[in-house]
Amino acid sequence: MKIAFFTETFLPKVDGIVTRLTKTVQHLAAAGDEVLIFCPEGAPDTYMGARVVGVPALPLPLYPELKLALPRPAVSEALERFAPDLVHVVNPAVLGLGGIWLAKSRGLPLVASYHTHLPKYLEHYGMGMLEPLLWELLKAAHNQASLNLCTSTAMVGELAAKGILHTALWQRGVDTELFRPELRSAEMRARLHGGHADSGNLLLYIGRLSAEKQIERIRPVLERMPEARLALVGDGPHRQQLERIFDGTATTFVGYLAGEELAAAYASGDAFLFPSSTETLGLVLLEAMAAGCPVVGANRGGIPDIVSDGLNGCLYDPDRPDSLIEAVQRLLGDEATRRDLRHSARQEAERWGWAGATEQLRGYYRQVLGQNAPPLAA
Repeated sequence: MKIAFFTETFLPKVDGIVTRLTKTVQHLAAAGDEVLIFCPEGAPDTYMGARVVGVPALPLPLYPELKLALPRPAVSEALERFAPDLVHVVNPAVLGLGGIWLAKSRGLPLVASYHTHLPKYLEHYGMGMLEPLLWELLKAAHNQASLNLCTSTAMVGELAAKGILHTALWQRGVDTELFRPELRSAEMRARLHGGHADSGNLLLYIGRLSAEKQIERIRPVLERMPEARLALVGDGPHRQQLERIFDGTATTFVGYLAGEELAAAYASGDAFLFPSSTETLGLVLLEAMAAGCPVVGANRGGIPDIVSDGLNGCLYDPDRPDSLIEAVQRLLGDEATRRDLRHSARQEAERWGWAGATEQLRGYYRQVLGQNAPPLAA
């Protein structure tokens, strides 16, 4: 198959969407498929055998890490030369809308996927009143596609309830060879502590430091559990505000880590906290589980697809202020329980490889290509 991707985010940015895309491209190429990627400029010209077309882009004012790339004639020309069998638009916003138009105008089969719960982000940026309008825009865009893929059962249900048609689940995946418990180390723990004494209760957050991640919810945990330490791994537009919020606590701002350093950070924590209640999946939770780090996540969105409360992690109720504290205390309270959770978390992660997720996606592609095939002549 020849697949053209339009994505609003790609390398060098690091997030769950980019992780899924890079792993997908890698396994599509391994299966013999040809891939062309349209994305905001700044990415390498090729990735795992796929050609990458960078499109000039402007940073989003409220979120400068995200760039808006406007389609231009060169995009249409490159698509024409590639002659794809199918177009896959990832999180259509601006460049993705161009991809939808190009696919529809050329009669190309179209798949879209939903990864970022943008309507729920709005309230964290003081624009909650725009949520109904954004849902209407998303519905108009996604309903151009023959298939709309979501990364959790909760999002499949929510998009269908909002009037988005032809929804299906694109299963999760994680690199269990990179993220593994054996990378736990005293050296990485010392780095994560940033000079604070090791109390045996090292809490981790790994991901973007942005308003919708609700990282400030961890502050009351530190106040209730003075023996706990917190390491925030990553960066983002909310960092300066978070530095003020966590001032005076045993918190280390580590910055970005990648590769085995990132995997060692996951493996070296005692609990991974992910307070966000706006997640369509929460890929970092799977990475933490693969590394054998017990997790606490919100009982909301896509997270219950990953975390079974009391079995491979703990869930908290984001509507109850003390619920996160209780979940962390439950997870950390007993060494035998923590050991069992580590083992069960790793077992759960081992069920979800990227090869299986990509083969499922290829099946969806074949299904859509079959639906769009011309009728056989009599």
